Parts: sequence; C-alpha cells; structure tokens
Amino acid sequence: MPPPTPSHVLVTGATGFIGAHVVDNLLARGISVRAATRSNQKGEQMKAARPQHASRLEFVEIKDFSQIGVFDNIMDGIDGVIHVASSILSAAAKQPLIKRLVLTSSFASVVDINKAPDPDFTYTGTHWNPLTYEEAISPATDAVVAYRGSKKFAELEAWGFMEREKPSFELVTLCPPMTFGPVVHPVAGVGALNESNAVLWSIAAGADPLPVARVSAWIDVRDLAEAHVQALLRPGVGGRRYVPASGEAFSYEVAADIIKRRFAWAGETVTGNYESGRRPLPGYRLDGEAVTRELGVEFRRFEETVVDLVGQVKERFA
Repeated sequence: MPPPTPSHVLVTGATGFIGAHVVDNLLARGISVRAATRSNQKGEQMKAARPQHASRLEFVEIKDFSQIGVFDNIMDGIDGVIHVASSILSAAAKQPLIKRLVLTSSFASVVDINKAPDPDFTYTGTHWNPLTYEEAISPATDAVVAYRGSKKFAELEAWGFMEREKPSFELVTLCPPMTFGPVVHPVAGVGALNESNAVLWSIAAGADPLPVARVSAWIDVRDLAEAHVQALLRPGVGGRRYVPASGEAFSYEVAADIIKRRFAWAGETVTGNYESGRRPLPGYRLDGEAVTRELGVEFRRFEETVVDLVGQVKERFA
C-alpha cells in the first residue's frame, strides 16, 4: 500500500533558490509547510509575499543547521520532509509520522570528471564519482575537488544511515546539475543572485569573453522543485536516486543567442565576441528520462528558462 499523502511537510533551506520553489509547489497543492531558515527576516519576507497561504506557511529560524539535534524540536506534526540543507535524518527518525524524506544532493556526487567524453554514455542514479575520502579531505585537494567529495560522502552517509538505523521512513535523493531559472526567494539585487543565475545574467549584462560551461547538463529550478515534490508524493519511488536534468544540452553561447533574439535591448549589451549559432556537444548524457517516467516531470526548454530569468532580473534590478 502506498504511503498516505503528507499534509504537513518540513522544508529545510526554504529561503534559498531551490527551497523557495519547493515551498511554492507544495503550497499550490494545498499542503501545509513548516519552513526552516537561517534568517527570520527572509522568512517573514517570503510569508508577506504569499498572503494567500499565510495559514499554511510557518517559518522557524535555525542559525546553525549543522548542530546535532537542532531539528528535533520542530518535527511535531510533520509527516514528510524535503531536505535542501544539511543533515536531518536522525531527527526525522524520531518522528513516526514521517514516511518519506527527500534529500537534495548534487550531480557533483555522480560525475567522474576524469572520464573521457563519450556522447553515448549516460549517467544514472547508480553512478558515483570515484573520489576517495582521503582524496577529498587532503590539504592538497583544491576547492572544486573538495566540494565534489563533500557532496558524495554526505549523500553516502545518508544512505548509510538508512542501512544502519532502518528508520520508518523511505529516502529518495536527487542529484541535479547546473540549475537556472526565475527566483521566488528574497533577493536584494543582482549581487545577491545565486551563482548559476548570476553567471547567466552576466551574459545579458555584457560579459566578454563569455563564461565557459564546465558541463552541458542543466535543469530549470521549477522542474527541480516539481521533482522534489513528486519524489515525496509518488508511490513506489522510495529508495531511489535520481539525476534530474533536461535532455537538452546548454552552453553560454546558446544563452547569448537567445538573449539577443528575445530582448531588443540586449543587442547593445551582449558581446559579439563568440561563435553564434554553434550548438553544444554534450560529452555525456544524464538519465532525466527516469525522472519523467517515474516522477512525471516534463522538462522546460532552455530558451524558456533563459527568457524567464533574464526578463525577471531586467525588470526587478537592472
């Protein structure tokens, strides 16, 4: 029998780029949300912007998500968890109403950056980056490698917790690549945009040369939020690990073409110092089809994502 649909969900990292979209997706379904944030001010700003949901949206401030036991006192009445921040499994295991926990990981925990490009190769939820723990924590390791290691071993610890403790809830993890799209969380200005959106906006603002994309895989934040909620609600997906991603490769050259084509003002700002019209050649694929098949998520086109983000930033901040 599938678990009952949750009625009161805890979302961590709720005032962040991805977490705020997850909150909105849940509220739109009539599901009450308890939102954990490091900043009460941002929480109040989000709540004030959603007066129609005031009775079903509450914020709790947690200054340090890394402290042991910090989530224990906010689990009462919670029957589902979407975790876009730090470790929470021990607290969730103490709440018997919780039947599933969705954890946001990263494609960094999946990809092997030393693997030769192979357009016929597809990364799935069964793949892990090959970094050892010793490599990840070595003082000689650079920040990018350390980040990949931190994502891998944090997620492995979550799966290890499930194996050791056998809690009453199921775990689903999502490992998304670069995430773009309009913002619904409090943002004071262009300088406060999350990194991926800031890079995308820099093209519209005149970056020359264009940024270089390390990978061609991406996802729209709204589709990623939908994947989180469906991973919580759908029967039969407990214990799964997904790499949600559009099947359409992206590059910043493609983004520049879109911006110039869709915004008349961009002809004066976007550099011409690049090869226009060149399509990206993906070095590999991601198994977004599993997300469509099992979670029912249909992915937006890159053009829609670019237009929605650039149009929003131009209107609000530029």
